[in-house]
Amino acid sequence: MSLPASGRLLALDWGEVRIGLALSDETQTLASPLETLIRRAGRRFPMPRFLELVEQHRPAGLLVGLPLTAEGTEAESAAAARELARSVAQRTGLPVTLWDERMSTARALAAIREQGGSTRGRKEDVDALAASVLLQHYLDARRGARA
Repeated sequence: MSLPASGRLLALDWGEVRIGLALSDETQTLASPLETLIRRAGRRFPMPRFLELVEQHRPAGLLVGLPLTAEGTEAESAAAARELARSVAQRTGLPVTLWDERMSTARALAAIREQGGSTRGRKEDVDALAASVLLQHYLDARRGARA
């Protein structure tokens, strides 16, 4: 399902323990880190907190990162990301699109280091920043396709 061309988009960068979230502006020009949700061992995705954020920010659609290998095939964790996409679509009623998340965390780490920052003890910040890298990549690619 394609995402609307206007209104905020909320991105989820899936991880087994941490799920980074990012939000676009209304014009879908700029992505910003929002929050990192933590899933405790053996627990499900923290849906109640996610639904609170959806209610608070009222996105027009959701973007879920799809883990792919360097060759572009689906990684083992892709099935979990697809299940997450189905679950959040069902619970929110919002359109959801899966997007290649290769290198989003590596790009986030590189951005922090380029600015002279340290990632030590900042895993949650890195995951939310990775979600914003994922979302910004999607926004830029879609804008380029429209140009």
